[in-house]
Amino acid sequence: MILSQMNKEELIGFKNETEALYNDFKAQGLSLNMSRGNPCTEQLELSMDMLDVFDDGDFLSRNGIDVRSYGLLDGIPEAKALFSDMIGVEDDEVIIFGNSSLNAMYWAVQTAYNKGVLGEKPWSKCEEVKFLCPVPGYDRHFKVTEFFGIKMINIPMTPDGPDMDMVEKLVSEDDSIKGIWCVPQYSNPEGISYSDETVRRFAVLKPKAKDFRIFWDNAYCIHHLTDDPKTIINILDEAKKAGNENIVYIFGSTSKVTFPGAGVAVMGASRENVEALKKYLGISIISYDKMNQLRHVKFFGTFENMCRHMKKHMEIIAPKFDAVCEILDKELTPLGIGSWKKPEGGYFISFNTPVGCAKRIVQLCRDAGVTLTDAGATFPYGIDPEDKNIRLAPTYPPIDELKKAMELFVICVKLAAAEKLLSEK
Repeated sequence: MILSQMNKEELIGFKNETEALYNDFKAQGLSLNMSRGNPCTEQLELSMDMLDVFDDGDFLSRNGIDVRSYGLLDGIPEAKALFSDMIGVEDDEVIIFGNSSLNAMYWAVQTAYNKGVLGEKPWSKCEEVKFLCPVPGYDRHFKVTEFFGIKMINIPMTPDGPDMDMVEKLVSEDDSIKGIWCVPQYSNPEGISYSDETVRRFAVLKPKAKDFRIFWDNAYCIHHLTDDPKTIINILDEAKKAGNENIVYIFGSTSKVTFPGAGVAVMGASRENVEALKKYLGISIISYDKMNQLRHVKFFGTFENMCRHMKKHMEIIAPKFDAVCEILDKELTPLGIGSWKKPEGGYFISFNTPVGCAKRIVQLCRDAGVTLTDAGATFPYGIDPEDKNIRLAPTYPPIDELKKAMELFVICVKLAAAEKLLSEK
């Protein structure tokens, strides 16, 4: 029976039964964590052979540079070739960073803030700076802009990506809007892949601010959960067609491909953007870890091999996503509580609770020993206007622990929903 159709007496009975189940779980003293999108141990094991690739004693890049020493600020040539294929740019349109694409994004914002973009006024000298933020979105993006005091504006997500009517209107009217955060393939947390039309509309944007940049975080471009993955068209190619190639910065990494703490991060952009950014990058660092770059090249060899490697990841984590969605379908669909979508890639499942219930559900789970991402984390400033979105991260726990955590989660959803309905009777 649909929960919202129960009368008060039925709701009280349902709440009491659910509360008893909740207390049983609470008495078990659980300690389970599904708060972050971390790879599990089995995924990390897939890349262990990478640690042996230098057993051959060969430390030379193909241009003769010893990767153990200084030099090659923007990366060794074979790493640029490998990772430019991953993010869809040319070899001379990419900078190889350290292990963190988040750090590269932070640095790009910091550089614009301190030095400006292609000769424009530094953002720190502007009266106000704003960023557009598709929501729900990635909490760490929002933390970067919040750190610099940049005002964030919520942009609703649609099944095709951000609301482009709203994006186009805002950027065309307000020159204080300097950027937008985007996760174009398998968005965090909803798993949405932008439609071709959305990508093309981004590529031809005509913002009032000359220094507006699209921060295109293509973190999950090869993180598929099906054998027939959706692909998105290349934004830089589309922007070039429109003579608008400077509008986008593209980011990616191997953080969830090999080792999160020891992967390789990359940034792609127009040649003009890359050359300007390299001038500032060379002030702060002589070169990044070229041994790690060559280690990845030796391990993968080609982008095609990297994609084959990712199928091994899929075999490990796809059953976990299946398990989460099966439990949600079984326990909540008949009651008409909440909404979610089974993603085709990425690392998360976005669950929308009844309005006003997300914080209560997260707290109930925490009190019973299951840690989730904080309610509100998927919105700027940690404020979900409707208090309804919860990001579920299925990848890290063993599947038996994951199922246990989800059993508790659906109990907490039922309990919070019943409480909310009773408060309205």
